[in-house]
Amino acid sequence: MSADTPTPPSTPPSTPSSEPSPPSESAEPRTEFVRLLRSQRVWDTELPDFDPAVAPAEPLPLFERWFAGAVAAGQTEPHTMSLATADADGLPDVRTVMLHGADEEGWHFASHAGSRKGRHLASRPYAALGFYWPAQGRQIRVRGPVTVAPPEVARADLRARSTGALASALVGRQSEVLDSYEELERASDAAWDRARREPDAPTPSWTVYVLDPDEVEFFQGDARRRHVRLTYRRANHPTWRRELLWP
Repeated sequence: MSADTPTPPSTPPSTPSSEPSPPSESAEPRTEFVRLLRSQRVWDTELPDFDPAVAPAEPLPLFERWFAGAVAAGQTEPHTMSLATADADGLPDVRTVMLHGADEEGWHFASHAGSRKGRHLASRPYAALGFYWPAQGRQIRVRGPVTVAPPEVARADLRARSTGALASALVGRQSEVLDSYEELERASDAAWDRARREPDAPTPSWTVYVLDPDEVEFFQGDARRRHVRLTYRRANHPTWRRELLWP
């Protein structure tokens, strides 16, 4: 600054208030949440070994082996999985659903065709699945194109399940706006009555989907954070290419 440039008047310091500022109403709950969050343990158990060198040439046998291991380890609901889809604009969504089967055709799950996931798959028939089994520090990720199984497969799927599953399918209207819970109660009671009377009652919207994977990743956690990640990628059907990934 040159000597001819007038010095701007300084801004008087603000006078501190004699009263302390009241704590934010959300400060204490947030602090408690962070404390609770950071106190949680991860894999507070002995983790199994996994040698990718002896893994099978295809992912399905390894998935079946790991699933049986999860059941033997007492993993809660190992047959549930996260299902990720995208809408017509490419916006992602995820929810937890039940695995209905896994075979040479792919990984099977079911829903109503008119549900949110059903609409997503109609416009973008590609999805990803995620299994998390903390009892053994294991994750499995599966992704690939999704096709619709024939209607007779969907009918057989419901016949093989419980009366409650059929009743739920008969209620239908999944993902639609519900005006009141009482309306759901009435529809559910009527569906249960019909399911008991008609175990083969038609459910046209009930759909079985099959995800034919082009990539499957097996993740084995390690206490020293040297996690094993083995990925199967489809080279050309039915050949798979196996690769290790950095954790």
